[in-house]
Amino acid sequence: MAPRRPAGADAFPTKTVEPFATRAAEDKPLYAALDLGTNSCRMLIARPAGSQFQVVDSFSKPVQLGHGLEASGRLSRPSMARTVHALQVCRRKLEAHKVVHMRLVATEACRRARNSRDFMRLIRRETGLPVEIIDAEEEARLAVISCAPLVSQRSEQLLVVDIGGGSTELVWIDLENVDPKERSRAIMRLGNGFGVPQPDGARVVDWISVPLGVATLRDQFEDVEDDQGRFALMSWHFEEMLADFAPYALAQTMREGFQIIGTSGTVTTVAASHLGLRRYDRTKVDGLTMTTAQIDRVIRDYLALGPEGRRADPRIGRERHALIMSGAAILQTLMRVWPTTRLSVADRGLREGLLYAQMVKDGVLAPDGMNGVA
Repeated sequence: MAPRRPAGADAFPTKTVEPFATRAAEDKPLYAALDLGTNSCRMLIARPAGSQFQVVDSFSKPVQLGHGLEASGRLSRPSMARTVHALQVCRRKLEAHKVVHMRLVATEACRRARNSRDFMRLIRRETGLPVEIIDAEEEARLAVISCAPLVSQRSEQLLVVDIGGGSTELVWIDLENVDPKERSRAIMRLGNGFGVPQPDGARVVDWISVPLGVATLRDQFEDVEDDQGRFALMSWHFEEMLADFAPYALAQTMREGFQIIGTSGTVTTVAASHLGLRRYDRTKVDGLTMTTAQIDRVIRDYLALGPEGRRADPRIGRERHALIMSGAAILQTLMRVWPTTRLSVADRGLREGLLYAQMVKDGVLAPDGMNGVA
């Protein structure tokens, strides 16, 4: 049974993220955000620019930190060595840019591994970087914050989904009592905590961290040889884990005023495949709306390709072909459980949330600059 949290993640990783703002503010301080996940190590360095921020450098590497974790409960020596090497590259970038303001976090793989404390000590010793392990609620909050600009003014009920390597976070937010023009800003203010009463009327109905992401779900069914059979089993297993999520019972009643925002490499890869992009373009993907029929069509194409065809498909990419079907199983399950006709695609996530949260806290980025989608 998935751990339930009562109310109280990467697209093409080698690509540089496009700037969120077009005007540089050279005199503004630089901020860094690093997300050490189950599959990848990713970092952004950015500066405030009005009510947004401008990315000045980035790094992403598929380190497969969680490889073998399902079987052993521990981070393996090769996985830790790959990760430390990637973090050393990050340290050099931080030093080159003279970054002082930073938040460097690790997520599900380090939360679950029995030797995670030893690994944190190794990171400190070998890199000097202050990496910290955050809990699932904070990870979910940061994903929600990053998606604030994509919240529609017409949304009364919002589901934010972050499909990571080791876990999937779902947050259901009631915006019915929030002024439509304030709904995007209300999402930003949820960064203070899901259980903190909001004067604007926004309310987190429930949230959950399902301990299944693209890497962990794939690993659980890697012994199933039939491609389509494996996909069906992954979909069924993921839906079973949603039973304790309160809005699961509301699934068949949601229609008007309901929005799903999906943030993950799975979602952006499906979007890129739908657009036929042989070279990833963030400006075409972030903020795109896809219909359920379009998503289903892409996933059917993936299944028809088979493992070898997916490996050779330039729209999927060499670094994601082994993970795309487990992610697609999660995505298609969510679109089936909550039968909406549309999904908002977000090429943003934990790193962007970390940057927003730091800048708002320091008063260099105003949350009131957020404007939701009309």
